[in-house]
Amino acid sequence: MSDDPKCGFVSIVGRANVGKSTLFNKLLGDQLSVATYKPHTTRHNIRGILTLERCQLVLIDTPGIQLGNRRLMNRVLLSNALSSLQEVDVILMLVEPDTWNHEDEYLLGHVRQAQRPVVLMINKVDRVRNKSTLLPLIDRLKSQHAFSSIVPFSALYDREVTGLVEELCAFCPVSDFLFPADMKWDRDDRFVISEVVRAAAMTLLQKELPYALYTEVEQLEFQDKLVTATVILWVEKDSQKPIVIGRRGSKLKEIGEHARLRLERVFNRKVMLRTWVKVNKNWQDQQGIVSQFR
Repeated sequence: MSDDPKCGFVSIVGRANVGKSTLFNKLLGDQLSVATYKPHTTRHNIRGILTLERCQLVLIDTPGIQLGNRRLMNRVLLSNALSSLQEVDVILMLVEPDTWNHEDEYLLGHVRQAQRPVVLMINKVDRVRNKSTLLPLIDRLKSQHAFSSIVPFSALYDREVTGLVEELCAFCPVSDFLFPADMKWDRDDRFVISEVVRAAAMTLLQKELPYALYTEVEQLEFQDKLVTATVILWVEKDSQKPIVIGRRGSKLKEIGEHARLRLERVFNRKVMLRTWVKVNKNWQDQQGIVSQFR
């Protein structure tokens, strides 16, 4: 095997809630992408950088494929996911062991058009009680497309990712690394803070709030040992605002504390985080807002 360095782009795609962000975070060893049980918590094409001794993988976490929703935001997220297929050296497509539906078929059609190597991951195999059923499943999936390989996996519980990483590196071209070895993602500090606060809100609100929430960093200041940030949590309806705030501000305080602790680990310094909840009605259909997710 050549000792020349390799660098390549990997698009992680699949329908909504199939485990893409969980896998993305596991491969990076850090939690940048919002991973919850809710579909469509990933809104941007987020690029994470995994640097090994002789290979650098630029992993792209994409929004889940979700058809039938005509709102502007959903159309933009679908476009984000599909556009990533043309930008990469290898596609990592995730499916579930007990489901193959019209959204999987729709995505596979676009994957075929991309004409890239495709590693198919059957995620959530921890839910399969009778593991002997996986072999017939793999045979059925082989008939769908000439996948480069099919990998049964549990992004939630499997700790060993070395084999998967080596397989992805095998498709990367010989190239100098594109990013510094200590760089984990190609987003700025405002984006990271915004996503960490949104992740805390999505996790702690659970089923109490629909997806009509986005975050915006209003103010940000870095000092030697302190980061000061003001973040607005935007909701779509007046009735959603008290849900996020909670009784006497308890829920908003919990969200802020959860996010602050995470941000202190990210920036390795103290963080002073202020959070506010405001209403921007029907923001999911406003071009100026939704265009930020491109």
